[in-house]
Amino acid sequence: MRKSLILGTAAIALVIAPLAVAQSSFRNNGAMTVDAQRGVLTMAPLLERVTPAVVSIDIRGTSKTSQSSNPNEELLERFFGGRIPNEPREKRGLGSGVIVDASKGLIITNAHVIDGADEITVTLEDKRQLEAEIVGTDEKTDIALIKVSARGLKELKLARASDVKVGDYVIAVGNPFGLSHSVTSGIVSALGRDRGGSRDGYQDFIQTDASINPGNSGGALVNSKGELIGINSAIVSRSGGNQGIGLAVPTNIVKGVMRQLESYGEVRRGRIGVLIGDITPTLKEALDLTTLDGALVSDVVEDSPAEKAGLKRDDVIVAFNGSDVLDASDIRNAVGLVEPGERADITYLRDGKRRTTRIEIEAVEKDDDKNSNVETEKEMASESFSGAELTDIPSDLDLRGGNEGVYVSFVERGSKAQRAGLRKGDVIRAVNRQDIVDLDDFEDAIDGEEGPFALSVERNGSTFYVAVK
Repeated sequence: MRKSLILGTAAIALVIAPLAVAQSSFRNNGAMTVDAQRGVLTMAPLLERVTPAVVSIDIRGTSKTSQSSNPNEELLERFFGGRIPNEPREKRGLGSGVIVDASKGLIITNAHVIDGADEITVTLEDKRQLEAEIVGTDEKTDIALIKVSARGLKELKLARASDVKVGDYVIAVGNPFGLSHSVTSGIVSALGRDRGGSRDGYQDFIQTDASINPGNSGGALVNSKGELIGINSAIVSRSGGNQGIGLAVPTNIVKGVMRQLESYGEVRRGRIGVLIGDITPTLKEALDLTTLDGALVSDVVEDSPAEKAGLKRDDVIVAFNGSDVLDASDIRNAVGLVEPGERADITYLRDGKRRTTRIEIEAVEKDDDKNSNVETEKEMASESFSGAELTDIPSDLDLRGGNEGVYVSFVERGSKAQRAGLRKGDVIRAVNRQDIVDLDDFEDAIDGEEGPFALSVERNGSTFYVAVK
């Protein structure tokens, strides 16, 4: 009997000990404390500091409604006094925002929250309602900066993005479905996420399972110290509601965008003039690269900062201003947020040797694809060239890279060549770093070789790699 009692006591001690450790840890970092009076763990003291800095945003504007896809609905509206398609109508929207500078009244939110707004009303936790003005917006990062004039505002400190780790405890604060200052919690589920690999957006989202719903957009994602680690921006969902995958713009992007919006009312992006892609196992083998990390340079724009700094095709960029570059999106995000005229250090691998060069960032010319910061292409693999017809380049084609190479005159739908990524009109310039002059040259390059093959392909003025295995 005594033995049983001792074992039972030990078991209870094992349960209590981790709780005591957890309580001690939470006391230290401020996320959770023990309410001695009630005897419960609580985040209330933390939230008392955080929630006053989170605001509700109500917008009013006008927009033309698009023509209905339902013809019956359109007829009912026309003949029974309803709205007429394309007639201007009032636009209403709700979202969230975060005060990041109390002295200046600066509030960060999402660009899509205030899109089309003629009037913006900010509601504070203490129920004060303030009219806000737009300082600037940046659709590419979905960040906007607005400003209010008031005393007694509370702000959130921005954490360093490099301190955020997968598994960190996080809290989301916002106004889902208009429910002011709702709080949810979870962890950081992943880092470096994007929403489909858009070339136009600068995406490096924090993924969290903290519940985020419509109306949370622009709200705060904070760590266990009450520091802002991201601005809630989107959810991945099939139902339109929370399914455990929320995305937030990290503070490293928020800081850079906010600084430029406050100074210029817009983001002035830089360019270095390279076309880049991720390194896949197939490309690594075909090009005899030493790493899967980094951004592979598939082309260098003539007379660009990259060319002047000595970068060449097949270089692998592995660091930018001392920060590691793990893939193409890393360098794209980093360069895109550097103001034109600034200089940066780029570290790259060439023939397995590590080198560093200093490069001056130039301005991206609006509506000029050739001056874009970087262009990324996803590598696609196949087993052969089956399904593609190749010819010498027709003499009447005016191509940026000249008339050396082979022309893809036809690609059969569903063929291995199509699955590899080849398209009619492509021009293959090189195979495994070997420049191709004509069709005979191409056949010599692949004759007797089993692959994989890294094809340098020009399409619509851009050059990228297609890997064929």
